[in-house]
Amino acid sequence: MKLKVIDAQRCVGCQSCMFACSRRTGNGGIGSSCIGIQSAGGMSKGFVVVVCRSCETPPCASVCPVDALTPKKTGGVKLNPSKCIGCGHCKEACILNAVFWNEEENKPMICIQCGICASYCPHGVLQLIK
Repeated sequence: MKLKVIDAQRCVGCQSCMFACSRRTGNGGIGSSCIGIQSAGGMSKGFVVVVCRSCETPPCASVCPVDALTPKKTGGVKLNPSKCIGCGHCKEACILNAVFWNEEENKPMICIQCGICASYCPHGVLQLIK
C-alpha cells in the first residue's frame, strides 16, 4: 500500500491530515505529523502536500551511515529508531523535504504509509492505493 496525492488542487489547508497523523502516535497538535501542508504562496495559490512518495530507491536510506532506514519492497523506508544517531543526513537527502524531524528525540519522522491521514481528508486529496 502506498499513500498517493490524488489532487493537491483540492487541498484547502485545513491540516486535518496532519492532526490525524499526530494522533496516530498518541500526540495532539501537528508537531509529530509525518505529512506537511504548506502554502504555495498565499491562499489564492493553494497548498503543497508534502509527504513521502515511497521512492523505489530512497535517497534517505542510501545516505544513512548506520542503516537505520531500511528500504521497503513496496517503496519508501522503515525507520529503526534504536539504530538512528540523529545525524540528519536522511532529511538533507530527501528531494521532497518529506523527512520531518522530532527535535526532542533528535530523530526523523517519516510517513509509514498507513493512510490514516487520507481517511481524515475532507476533500479527497490523499488516498491509500495498492
